[in-house]
Amino acid sequence: MSINKLDQLYRSVIMDHYKNPRNKGVLSDNNVTIDMNNPTCGDVIHLTLQVEDGVVQDAKFEGEGCSISMASASMMTQLVKGKKTEDAVKYAHLFSDMMLGKDVDDSVDLGDIEALSGVAKFPARIKCATLAWKALEKGVGNESEE
Repeated sequence: MSINKLDQLYRSVIMDHYKNPRNKGVLSDNNVTIDMNNPTCGDVIHLTLQVEDGVVQDAKFEGEGCSISMASASMMTQLVKGKKTEDAVKYAHLFSDMMLGKDVDDSVDLGDIEALSGVAKFPARIKCATLAWKALEKGVGNESEE
């Protein structure tokens, strides 16, 4: 597939998650709540997680922001549901590495999240893409160390 067609595909995946976010809302029976913002561009996220026995049972988010931050939150909640907290943190670190342009383990299936790989070319947008992931790390980071 040519680079242009791949970029187009990635853009359509990002816009789909932005226009039709997955897991949007607030969990009423959550036990982890994280609020974070990116003052640089005004992105705001409210992440709620239901974590039981070291597993992210459910994840939802609300917020306002650019297409990259909201799409990233949608993709992140999809990926971490049903995962152990330590695996969720590993995904967050892997995502951060991808945003920094580092080589990432190709054997890990990131699904739709791979569509955000191009953000690494735009340093000003990296904070947009990583906001939800930083909230996830803050919310489950301590639990995964227990």
